[in-house]
Amino acid sequence: MSSGRTTVMAGSLLTASFSAVMILSFTASADGQGPGSSKGGKAVAKAPAGVKLTTELPESISVDNSSKETALTATVKNDGSKESGDIRLLVVGFDGMTVKNVQGCSEIAEGDLPDGSNSGFNCAVGSLAAGKSKSYDVDATFDLGKTGKICLPVQTADGSKTFWQQGPVPFGTTNPSPNAPATPLLLGTDNKPVAPGGDKLPRTGPVRDLLPLGAAGAALLTAGAAGMWWSQRRPRQPQV
Repeated sequence: MSSGRTTVMAGSLLTASFSAVMILSFTASADGQGPGSSKGGKAVAKAPAGVKLTTELPESISVDNSSKETALTATVKNDGSKESGDIRLLVVGFDGMTVKNVQGCSEIAEGDLPDGSNSGFNCAVGSLAAGKSKSYDVDATFDLGKTGKICLPVQTADGSKTFWQQGPVPFGTTNPSPNAPATPLLLGTDNKPVAPGGDKLPRTGPVRDLLPLGAAGAALLTAGAAGMWWSQRRPRQPQV
């Protein structure tokens, strides 16, 4: 990646703001979520000595079948023995899962989103002390007619290095109940989409499982890669 593109990426994300139309928090509650899990997570670039960064998502969430609203908690942790240094957490939605708001975080502009994603927020964590964690309330919608995934990368504050990435990991159910008030979804489970107006609920095709992050999937798992998600993005003009 050229230094110019890296600079543009960092600048645009660090100055990202909510769009002119204010995004309101949904009334859906994150209460009743299952215990936190780092399922689908992997260390990427080597963290500084004594720093061990991970993330957690709830084991289960619930989607309102009429409004499609859901809520969850995204947590970043430092299980090491030393302070992390200035870091950020990204919360990004894919397919049927759209992230609508993350409390205390800035929306990522559409042109700066990773390939294949539909929404995302940038959370400036700051420096996380040894043994400490920080959690963020996430409001989202989930289209039960599709699969849905979420991704949590932990990066340096300027986005030049990714230390840890959880996902894109699916939430879903293999036994949907379209007539119930809500549908419980489990982390790490491929959703069996509800077919419009029918009782038959077809499974997703195998092609989706081969594309964890579109064309950039392989690069995301390469240790030490800088600004990994945006390696495939089109060049952008520097902002004044």
